[in-house]
Parts: sequence; C-alpha cells; structure tokens
Amino acid sequence: MKIHEYQAKQILARYNIPIPRGELAATPAEARSIAKSYGVPVVVKAQVLVGGRGKAGGVKLAATPDEAEVVAERILGLNIKGVTVRKLLVAAATDIAKEIYLGAVLDRTSQRVVVMASAEGGVEIEEVARTMPEKIVKVAADPFLGLADFQARQLAFGIGLPTNLVRDFVRLAKGLVQAFVDTDASLAEINPLVVAKDGTLRAIDAKIVLDDNGLFRHRDLEALRDLDEEDIYEREARMNELSYVKLDGEIGCMVNGAGLAMATMDMIKLYGSAPANFLDIGGGARAERVAAALRIILSDRHVKAVLFNIFGGITRCDEVARGIVTALQQVKPSVPMVARLIGTNEEEGRRILGEANMITAATLAEAAQKVVAAARGDERRGDEV
Repeated sequence: MKIHEYQAKQILARYNIPIPRGELAATPAEARSIAKSYGVPVVVKAQVLVGGRGKAGGVKLAATPDEAEVVAERILGLNIKGVTVRKLLVAAATDIAKEIYLGAVLDRTSQRVVVMASAEGGVEIEEVARTMPEKIVKVAADPFLGLADFQARQLAFGIGLPTNLVRDFVRLAKGLVQAFVDTDASLAEINPLVVAKDGTLRAIDAKIVLDDNGLFRHRDLEALRDLDEEDIYEREARMNELSYVKLDGEIGCMVNGAGLAMATMDMIKLYGSAPANFLDIGGGARAERVAAALRIILSDRHVKAVLFNIFGGITRCDEVARGIVTALQQVKPSVPMVARLIGTNEEEGRRILGEANMITAATLAEAAQKVVAAARGDERRGDEV
C-alpha cells in the first residue's frame, strides 16, 4: 500500500528524523495562508501516489504567499500519469548544499533489510543503479539487532559525508530502519536527504510503501489508504480477497496460485502475446469470487481473450468448472475464454466447460497457444491448436 509524502514524513518524524515543517492544502487560498504563516519561501508539492511529480510540473518553489497561491492554482487539478492532483503539501523551503539518497528495502535473497545510500541524491535510485552502480553503498541490517552504528558509519563514509555530520547521519539511518521494521514496510526511502547550507541534515522528501500482508497489525496505517487515488478494480480485488495487478497486455489471466500465475504469464509471452493482468484467485473457485475476478479482468478494454489456469488439488476440477460456468452466466463475457484444468476430476471439469462452449486445453502450453490464437481473432484455430 502506497502512502503520500506528507504521511510518510509524519511517520518518519516519530523516529526523530528531521523533516521541514509543512501542512496540507486543498485550495490556493489555503496554500497562501500556510506560506504567510511560515514567513519564508515554501515548496508547493502535489500529493499523488505516482512518481515524476517534478518533471510533470507538480513541484514548485514560491518566494512569497502570493506566489504560493498562484502555483497552487496551477498544480491543483493537474493530471500526473493519469492521477488528478487534489491536495498539496506546502513546506518550508530548504537552502540545499548537497543531495544524497538513503533507503531501506527488503532483500528476499539475503533475507535481510538492506540499507542503501548514494551521493547521487535527487535521482531515481533505479537510474543510479543502471548508470552508476558504484555510487550505491549497501549494508544488510541484522534481523535481530537492526542497523548497527558501525554499519551506518560505513554508509556515511562510503558516500563521502563530512565527518561532522556522521553522528547525525547514524541516528537518522537507524531511525529509518526502525520505521521500516515497525510499520512492516516493503520500502522506506528519503530522496533527497539533504545537507542544508546551515550544516544540518533534513529529509525533504520521503516515500514509504507498506506491505499489505502486515496491515492487519496496523489499523492506524490502514486508515492512511487514499481511496480517491486507488484503482477501483484493485480495490474490488482486495475486497474479494484477490491478488490483482493490472498490466499492459491483451490476455486476461485468472489463476489459482501466485507461482502458477507467473508461469502462465511467461507462457503467454513465449507464444507471442502479453498478459493484461496478474490475478491470483486463491484457493477454491467459488462462483461469486470467479465472477468478481471476471468483472475486474473484463473491465480492461484491452483484453481480447481470457485464460483460466486452475490446478485442482484439494479443490476438485469439476467443482471449479461449475463455479466458472455459474460466473459466466452472471458476467456474460464477450471475448473468447480458454480454460486449462489439471488435477482431481480434470476430465469431468473439461467436459463441463466444453458444454459451456469454452475452449479447453490439457496443458499450459496448449492453453497459451489457444488463447493467443483466440485473441488474434482466429477462434477456429484456437480450438484446433
């Protein structure tokens, strides 16, 4: 779950990470009032859950309250990567001497929280990793002891931080890691973390991504979810306990099991098309859940065919097939549907789906070939592959 910059800063402030003062504004008049109360130049920043705000004109410096009102009027209503700006963060501007990057992320390979720092702050860390990987310094925090002081110092010296700032950096880095752990985050970063001209460190931007699987332990963090910016279909998927991610292809995918879903997507790519989504329907295939999943998949106007790939282990394939047929009666799709069932009672399941005029397949490779052919408008060939 993504949260806004101002929300991430509020969390980091609890861990004594220095944040420039700032307040939320929903109108140009509010932006002007905040800037006036601060009495210093301010930065007016769009609060949207996408990157690239600065390049899109969503971050502006204002030297006076009147200027803050003008730039706020320009930014409010701005469309940034398909998201409309509805609120702004008006924050006191910082005289910047240097920008650096500091972030924490879960490395599944080492099973550690990896803390990264770079002297190339203010740039997307992915771009730094691609073009200047030697500029990124990494350490792995101990899962029980957290980030040690010597590791934080290693980061500081690795990015060439002045000696007089190392102590503050150590405290800040340890606070970031603790915030990461305490909130069950999957990412926490400060970019840029700046060295101000007055010789202090300040987090002038922040990003935290929370792990949905940990939100049951954090009702206060769950309340931070911005439903106005959340994709309506991802919201419906969450309400129906479906794991769904929209992609850019043309083949809708409905699969039970995340690993099987990834393999299904790979096979679709192998045979010359691309998946329109990742969707793990989970255990079982109740008709209402299948119907909800179908509605979500078919809401994408780019979907030209749908592939069901179901492994019937504890759940029998014939039960799954009956659930699919019931769901099809509710949703009434207008695109070709291909189903591959394997497991307990798979022959009976394929028979039920065949009687419902669905294209069936015995293997994943066969199913992928058939759904790609069907998406291209050759339904006859899809049946014969």
